[in-house]
Amino acid sequence: MAELAAPAVGDWDFPRGTASIELMTRFAAERGLPAEKLLAATTLSPELLTDAGVQVDARQELAVVRALSELDGSDATALELGSRYRVTTFGIFGFACISSPTLRDAMLFALRYFDLSFAFCIPRVTLESDRLTLELDDTRVPADVARFLVLRDLAAIFTVMRDLLPEIALDDLSFRHPAAAPDAYLTTFGLRPRFDADACRATLDPELLLLPLPQANDQTVALCAAQCEALVTRRRQRSGISQQVRERLVRLGGVDAGMDEIARQLTLSTRTLRRRLTEAGTSYRALVDEVRHTLAEELLDTGVLSVEDVAYRLGYAEASSFIYAFKRWTGMTPAAFARRFRAARQAPPGRSASAGSGSSR
Repeated sequence: MAELAAPAVGDWDFPRGTASIELMTRFAAERGLPAEKLLAATTLSPELLTDAGVQVDARQELAVVRALSELDGSDATALELGSRYRVTTFGIFGFACISSPTLRDAMLFALRYFDLSFAFCIPRVTLESDRLTLELDDTRVPADVARFLVLRDLAAIFTVMRDLLPEIALDDLSFRHPAAAPDAYLTTFGLRPRFDADACRATLDPELLLLPLPQANDQTVALCAAQCEALVTRRRQRSGISQQVRERLVRLGGVDAGMDEIARQLTLSTRTLRRRLTEAGTSYRALVDEVRHTLAEELLDTGVLSVEDVAYRLGYAEASSFIYAFKRWTGMTPAAFARRFRAARQAPPGRSASAGSGSSR
């Protein structure tokens, strides 16, 4: 078994555009779900979603995913949402893939520039003489949205693959979670999957890799590749300042030292730091929230510290302020999160506590 190529990133926490968030808010609105609730946990406004130049941290998209799954976290919803991600959703990245000579070229390109996608589950593509295997790794995805994102991401990948090569079909499909909504899976993937398996895995005929893509164009793919290279370079450079602020806040244990102090540590003026964070699609307040959110989940997961202890360690004067902030981040209280997260971690292999019914969180 040989790996076709490793993805450019090994984790989901990479900066991304707003097209995916905009798609999810439209999807929610079509179902009568309040789009404003999806954005409430972010620093984004509906107006910013229409600006192709805006870059956001992955945790902002994750907050929207979490809000959507809390409103309707059924398998059918996750699969239908994933099917809305067409090749054009990905902009110049998508055009490069569809203009590639063969499916193999398109897959290699997608893995090379994977941080231009909107995925949270990391793909591993392996090739054997008799099958091509795509496996999604969700081990780094928060447990409460892992099932939803596995379904969304794989449905999106398969939908885009059909945009590239309409005759594509899966030979086999399996998921780690228990069975639910079989008709929705059949509609999305064209076959009924196996459940309670050891991995989320799709297999295809390797001969598909060699088929020419209908819209292949050497000049177009070369132009798109150059633009993707420039775009991903800019994103990685812009994300640098966000990471530097994160690192300093983590060293402080999530305690808010103030923007002036962080700017001083970075040898920048407060005004310059604010401008550079805006260019990176975030803000100092959003990063403080992000770091506190991450540390809060880690501290609560230990099962050793009380809610009051966690609040104190993160710099909150009162536990009530921390509880309010945590509910804004996750939609649940710290105590409820701790119970739920530990239950998910302790669930037997092949099952997740959050997926017991298969239709809700």
